Amino acid sequence: MSTSETARLLIADDDPNVLAAYVLFFEAHGYDIRTVGDGVAALVEYCAWHPEAVVLDIDMPRLDGRAVAREIRRIKAQPAPLLVAVTALASQVEQVESIRSGFDHHFVKPAPLPVILTVIASRVGPGNANAPRH
Repeated sequence: MSTSETARLLIADDDPNVLAAYVLFFEAHGYDIRTVGDGVAALVEYCAWHPEAVVLDIDMPRLDGRAVAREIRRIKAQPAPLLVAVTALASQVEQVESIRSGFDHHFVKPAPLPVILTVIASRVGPGNANAPRH
């Protein structure tokens, strides 16, 4: 059940098995989760829901994760959401491009969920949601 103190986490990936694993893991750690399977849906859900953190795959249908990150940053929400890329794109060039696109972090699949949780919880944890609702 969502409350005003539950941190909101939007997760976008085109692999339903990955989404299911994320939901089980992050809900068990107290996050209010919404998931989508493509970039357009991620941007629509972000604008409607205003989560404190967003985990995005890069290679998604309809709109890639970097384009979604750029659009979220263009919106200039305050406080700005934490943006985390979790992708199969592993090269240093890919990682730099993710950061340039507005991501705070770039993890390479298969990224350990406890590591991603630590990064998210350091900024946005259950019980300390910091973003005003729009």
